[in-house]
Amino acid sequence: MFLHSRHFSRRGTAVSLTAALAALTTAGLTWNASATTSTAPTASSVHTCTVGDLRLSLGREEGAAGSLYQPIRFTNTGRGSCALRGYPGVSVLDSRHRQIGPAATHSGRSYATVVLAPGHSASAVIRTTNGPVGGPCARTGSYLRVYPPASYKPVLIPAHWKVCSHIFQVGPVNTQGAF
Repeated sequence: MFLHSRHFSRRGTAVSLTAALAALTTAGLTWNASATTSTAPTASSVHTCTVGDLRLSLGREEGAAGSLYQPIRFTNTGRGSCALRGYPGVSVLDSRHRQIGPAATHSGRSYATVVLAPGHSASAVIRTTNGPVGGPCARTGSYLRVYPPASYKPVLIPAHWKVCSHIFQVGPVNTQGAF
């Protein structure tokens, strides 16, 4: 009899939980039994990364199918997490810090907010053609001027970058290295 009432007690609890979940679902809410509580900061709970929070650098240049790609790395050097969302502003400058040609256009790729913990990095990839495929090449620049997303203050990165065929694009900041 003790086992039976214990079994009934579990069954009663299961029935009560099932009824409660059904009521929540009917109310438009859902419950995920595998959800866990996370202590990681969410995008809405951290500040937007500023130039003071970041070290910008260039990754390795790579070529593929007539294009040149190079990542711009954004590394969080601050003490706390910060967030980046969207596209950086990028332009090529000569040795006297004068802009060469127009700024990079956006690749059109969708994006999400990237939360960077201290010491972690994300990147935005820039692209041009691998030589004068559909037009001439501009002269080679000495710097890239990069405005992190949501920033009005640029960072100059020493770079020998040459825009060819009037194609100069930048992808959004992300952690997958995607253009």
